[in-house]
Amino acid sequence: MSRLSVTDELALQQLEERTRRYFLGECATGLGALWMAQSGGRARASTSETHKLALKPRAKRVIFLHMIGGPSQLDLFDHKPELDRFDGKRCPDEFLKAQRFPFLRGVPTLMGTQFPFRQQGQSGAWVTDRLPYFSQVVDDVCFIKSVYTDQFNHGPAQLMVHSGQPRIGSPSIGSWVTWGLGSENENLPGYIVLLSGGRQPRVGKSLWGPGYLPSVYQGIQCRSQGDPVLNVSNPSGVTRESRRAALDTLRRLNERNYETFGDPETLTRIAQYEMAFRMQETVPEAMDFSSEPAHIQEMYGTEPGKTSFANNCLLARRLVERGVRYVQLFDWGWDSHGSSEQQALNVGFHDKCREADKPMTALLLDLKQRGLLDDTLLVWSGEFGRTPMRESREGERKFVGRDHNPNAFTLWMAGGGVKSGMSYGETDEMGYTPAVNPVALRDFHATLLHLLGIDHATQTFPFQGLNRKLTTVNPARVIHEVLA
Repeated sequence: MSRLSVTDELALQQLEERTRRYFLGECATGLGALWMAQSGGRARASTSETHKLALKPRAKRVIFLHMIGGPSQLDLFDHKPELDRFDGKRCPDEFLKAQRFPFLRGVPTLMGTQFPFRQQGQSGAWVTDRLPYFSQVVDDVCFIKSVYTDQFNHGPAQLMVHSGQPRIGSPSIGSWVTWGLGSENENLPGYIVLLSGGRQPRVGKSLWGPGYLPSVYQGIQCRSQGDPVLNVSNPSGVTRESRRAALDTLRRLNERNYETFGDPETLTRIAQYEMAFRMQETVPEAMDFSSEPAHIQEMYGTEPGKTSFANNCLLARRLVERGVRYVQLFDWGWDSHGSSEQQALNVGFHDKCREADKPMTALLLDLKQRGLLDDTLLVWSGEFGRTPMRESREGERKFVGRDHNPNAFTLWMAGGGVKSGMSYGETDEMGYTPAVNPVALRDFHATLLHLLGIDHATQTFPFQGLNRKLTTVNPARVIHEVLA
């Protein structure tokens, strides 16, 4: 039997085994991917029009600033005078019963806020004096101070924030959003990721992976130093014309492969090659901010030629300006255990505040002055909060820190249909657990999708016998109280 006849026989058996239900289950992905490949990657899931008709979108795009490590809400936004009053006192037993901590052992002492707080703006929001620039824009911000999670280690907690699950394998928010809404620019990816701080997140690219969605919805990591995307440039001796000819040949081979086996990932591969070819011209221009006026670069505090949070904030504005749907920034270095100078609230944390304060404020102001803030949702968050107890693993140390606290943390949002100048939710007097209006991460996810015009309950994807969704099977609610 020849190789060709073997291939034909396998294809025939595959077709015979495909039931009508199997075909219908696959066709949304397969035909959608075919249309995506033919139209240059501007794909929308078959259900996305239903989502768009069901809800009126208030935001068109998202910039998500994730401060990796769990920044201390008690030393930034959650002012607790009562905790200051009990500074140095023995921690109550009820704070420790049935609780799991990564590092706290024995009976720790309570620890008050490490920096002065002041009320800012007409809203009177309490903010640490470590954020002097951000203090000037609190009236444009909505704080949510009662967010909680069920994960107390960094990797699973970061996955919870960005995929709704503590395990690797589920789509990230950016993948869900671009699957549902597509991109506004066919020459740029709909989902771009920027890193700063010197290290990747603990679970790496899983935080911006597509999970069980088609792989074309993977977030694309770009760099602010060197080639924006690895291998985006042609090798020495390869011209753009020869690259085009090679891709045309590869496309014909992949199309033949698809005709034979019908794997929708083959069409995804075609679309990704075509997108990469277009990106060779569009991405370097989008990522080059040398043409930005001097006063804009001064406002952000950029450092041309380096990798920095400031550079990435300016790049985020340039990317959404060009139609990128979802821009994710990760900034490493906010894990403040007090185990070293870098991880100390009184040293490293202070330095991170100084690095982030000016650029994140500039990003908000820049979006606002360009008329982009109205339909751009800006989000700032960590993966959990910090304890009101001082961490002390081996007795007293000269560096000050707090352990992980999944029970309560603060995130803030601005623009994109969110109320400004308000705070939602409260923690108890010690800042340990939510006392008023607790917000589960799935509630936040439902709200984010709602602002984009997507119903979290109906945006589902069939996988392993279940209709999967970002907000999982647990009840989730849109936080209507924070919507403008």
